[in-house]
Amino acid sequence: MAQSFKAEQLRAAASLRWSSEPKPVAPSTWISRAKEVAEILKVDAPERDAASQSPYAEVKLLKNAGLVNFLGPREFGGGGGTWETSYKLTTEIAKADGSIAHLLGNHYSWFWSSQILGTKKQAARWLREFTEGNYYLGGAVNPRNADMTAVDDGDSVIFNGDKFFSTGGVISDVTVLEGVLQDGSGLHAFAFVRTNQPGITFKGDWDVIGQRLTESGGCVIKNVRVPWDQVAGFVDKKLTPRDPYHDFILPPVQLQFAAVHLGVGIGALEAAQTYTRTITRAWPYGGDDKKKASEEWYILEGYGRLQTKLWAAETLIDRTAERLSKLIHAPREDFTLEQRGEIAVQVAASKANAIEVALEVSSKIFELVGARGSLNSGETQEPLQFASRAHDSEVHSLHDPVAYKFREVGVWSLLGEEPEPSWYT
Repeated sequence: MAQSFKAEQLRAAASLRWSSEPKPVAPSTWISRAKEVAEILKVDAPERDAASQSPYAEVKLLKNAGLVNFLGPREFGGGGGTWETSYKLTTEIAKADGSIAHLLGNHYSWFWSSQILGTKKQAARWLREFTEGNYYLGGAVNPRNADMTAVDDGDSVIFNGDKFFSTGGVISDVTVLEGVLQDGSGLHAFAFVRTNQPGITFKGDWDVIGQRLTESGGCVIKNVRVPWDQVAGFVDKKLTPRDPYHDFILPPVQLQFAAVHLGVGIGALEAAQTYTRTITRAWPYGGDDKKKASEEWYILEGYGRLQTKLWAAETLIDRTAERLSKLIHAPREDFTLEQRGEIAVQVAASKANAIEVALEVSSKIFELVGARGSLNSGETQEPLQFASRAHDSEVHSLHDPVAYKFREVGVWSLLGEEPEPSWYT
């Protein structure tokens, strides 16, 4: 409770200061802002994870810091930022809290999907609306579920469905709906609707060992009516011509997830290093007795290996993020399916590598901190942090099997074949 009260005070003080300051401009200043948010989240991260309460306060902190509308134009109150920097912001938040970083990265993807899926007029309207409103976006879109239905009802489309996952839905301002039109065309209809309405209810059934604060539980959509002019990409009930850019939703979000795993791994290593320097005891029965654990050769070697792997994962993500950002911000008419295929493979490699490194770090650190690091109470809160970070990586890696990511890279590397656009590629 004491830690939560301290975090609440820090949130209030930081938010008040940010409200009187102009938003950052330089990427480095935005990263510093994200680091400040992470330090606040870190104060009571174990308590919040254990309580598993809906993260309203955490999302409000992201909003107040300017991170939620970071990708929006500055003329509408946004940060005017690029996708390249957005990944670094997600990584910084993940160092402190993998769940909240997941929420942020997921939001960036839904925010930008309005620009990919909408007509030029719709995209312009949503960009201004979401940026000025500082809205957080969640999505009732889960391809592993039965499709939601979308029925033409004259001037409107009526959505109905039951989704097993709806990440961030409970704490969102806007929910993304996706349903199949029941006119025999097989076309998918997307809509961006206000969450606070009678037709959208959440089951409150998110009870897992990791990613506990992502509010990824079930969602029921019942008779949600959307005017046709607000159904993404449609004009006069006809879907406007699609271009290759319309298939560019998944690679950006997959790289956001890679950034989450990277941040979780870095945060776990940093927490373990602090624990080892201050609490871990040297092993007295090895024949090479040391006074401090930080002098043990196997501990130094262990941290060296983990640090090296994290640096390599970070470099790969940074390189991929730079290339992806150039594509996503370039004129969409210049974008090709070949470019999409190549960057999708690089994203798959970045994500698969980040997952494996994060899982290794989250597991290996227990050997380096020693037996007391497995306690749920003790001298510091690091043991709880170790457990939650390990679970965050494990749970988050399961939604999209890493073996398939490596397979995509292998098919491209060995056979020269680009992956087909899908819900996970």
